[in-house]
Amino acid sequence: ALGLAHRSPTAAAFCFGSFFAMEVIAPRSVHRGQQPKQPYAKFVEPGCPYREDDVMAPEQAVSTGTTIMAVAFDGGVVLGADTRTSTGTYVANRASRKISKVHDNIYVCRCGSAADTQALTGFVMDYLGQHAIELGKAPTVNTAANLFKLIAYNNKDNLMAGLIVAGWDEKLGGQVYSIPLGGSVHRVPMACDGSGSGYIGGFLDANHRPNMTKAEALQFVQKAVAHAMARDGSSGGMIRTLVVTKDGVEEGAIEGNKLPYGP
Repeated sequence: ALGLAHRSPTAAAFCFGSFFAMEVIAPRSVHRGQQPKQPYAKFVEPGCPYREDDVMAPEQAVSTGTTIMAVAFDGGVVLGADTRTSTGTYVANRASRKISKVHDNIYVCRCGSAADTQALTGFVMDYLGQHAIELGKAPTVNTAANLFKLIAYNNKDNLMAGLIVAGWDEKLGGQVYSIPLGGSVHRVPMACDGSGSGYIGGFLDANHRPNMTKAEALQFVQKAVAHAMARDGSSGGMIRTLVVTKDGVEEGAIEGNKLPYGP
């Protein structure tokens, strides 16, 4: 080390680089006193002729910026959702399915990151299937909701997933559980989530009432989702509905040009 004393300060700095913190050397293209160029927001191949406004706009993840809801009625539950999946301002899928089957008579409405919610649903389907085999009978909706909650809460810093778990079982009948961002779980008579839910809060409060019939609950869900789709740019496409009772599942769809409300 002492033998390097006669060398230039730069050479000495490189020799001791592993021991002492060195000042970052700016690229040669940057003049002294000038700030270095801002790094690109996404990876760019050297020499590629990208426009500055393009490379500085980061690619957005596929998200189900959406409107999802579920309502418990006397004898079961009704789930509803729009079908628009977007990537920023681009509609990636206009007829997607945001209501996923978890087990017989148990379903989940998904909003947030499409990748996160699909992965989460896959894990719960696997665990719940094993649980049903060990139990020798169908699992409860409460068990499914708590499985979703457990994984969502333990990974709350890494997931963007809003969920509504709903279904029917022999113990408690029709049930709706809301699992918002953060991983808490709440049993509610009615749940609504997604980017379109903020537009229809007043409509839901004014029109929801307990112990509705199956037909009333179905009409309520269809109208609510249609109003949200009319106002929210991230919601659109069709309305998919699901009615879950002790007799099974009834699936329905309303095409985009036949909505109960809209421009």
